[in-house]
Amino acid sequence: MNYLAHIYLSGENDLITIGNFIADGIKGKDYKTYPKDIQIGILLHRNIDTFTDAHKTVRISTKRLHEKYGHYSGVIVDILYDHFLAKNWHKYSTVPLDKYVASFYDSLEEHYNILPSRIQKIMPYMIANNWLLSYASIDGISRVLDGMNRRTKNRSAMNEAIVELEAFYKEFENEFTMFFNELITFSKQTLKELSKA
Repeated sequence: MNYLAHIYLSGENDLITIGNFIADGIKGKDYKTYPKDIQIGILLHRNIDTFTDAHKTVRISTKRLHEKYGHYSGVIVDILYDHFLAKNWHKYSTVPLDKYVASFYDSLEEHYNILPSRIQKIMPYMIANNWLLSYASIDGISRVLDGMNRRTKNRSAMNEAIVELEAFYKEFENEFTMFFNELITFSKQTLKELSKA
């Protein structure tokens, strides 16, 4: 899953949310150098990724893209699924998306010193361009895919995946909805277990 889903699946605790958000940049056992709640967030993120990568519904989505995008298909599906979460946000949260993401940005600024340097560098761009809110529109997702393509030095052609999003919009949305309901249940259970440990 991509940023918005990971943040949402963290629950109410700010530090667990930050741990989940920064987890991709924390390798191996390095997570143990962080405070307990951030450790829980990092481990939750890893569990979510494992569950997602093995899920049969997600594989249907990635298979649709695999011939053209190869191993980038999973990254693209993560981004597309964040679009459907943002677009259908009212089904998952009583807090409007703009207020929710503003509160998350405030939390990032409050805990700036804990963030890895890579996150400290991207944070101003993320907030200035309001990445999380932009996911709700196809234009916003198009900009994200453009950025990801540039990061791969144009090798991935991820910017072109907007074509598949529009061509198979209903299919991707249905797959997201089926999968995400299961992921919510899995994440709540995993969070409970990690918090007990």
